[in-house]
Amino acid sequence: MTKYLYKVSQVLAFVPFMAIPSAAISSHIGSLSSAPITQVVVSVDDVREKKAEAIDTYFKDRSMPLEGTGMTFVLVAEKYGLDFRLLPAIAIRESSGGKAACGHNPFGWGSCKLHNFKSYGDAIDALGKNLGGANAKTARYYAGKDTAEKLYYYNGTVVPSYPDEVMAIMERISSDDISEIAMN
Repeated sequence: MTKYLYKVSQVLAFVPFMAIPSAAISSHIGSLSSAPITQVVVSVDDVREKKAEAIDTYFKDRSMPLEGTGMTFVLVAEKYGLDFRLLPAIAIRESSGGKAACGHNPFGWGSCKLHNFKSYGDAIDALGKNLGGANAKTARYYAGKDTAEKLYYYNGTVVPSYPDEVMAIMERISSDDISEIAMN
């Protein structure tokens, strides 16, 4: 009998008791309510749409040519691990959202000497790749850096107030209704 209890205790030692959702269960134990547990589910696509809408609304309200590119900015930011507001804020700071763009280069990338982008989407992806640290030629400046450091190396060495200026624009892009779910 002792041998049997020993084997049972060895087996029970590996049962994942922590996997039991105790908070969900204990919150309804003893409850007189028969209402089901409801939870609002927000999909990734919903969050993307909210982010893109915030960007496009900012551009639209200011009659900026980059209106309609919000989803491109969001997807590129996800692809390269950037804050979704960073690239649009740089475009706003550098070219008033495309109003003073150098061809399809709304970022002033390469001191506006890079005019070979076929579309705004190409330019958005190129800058995202660089600031995300995915370009081996520029990774030493951007890989593993936070937003302020990325902005320092982007143009803050020339214009010391540049990082703060762009981050202020980033704050204006985000709206209160998405700030809790969409900032990541």
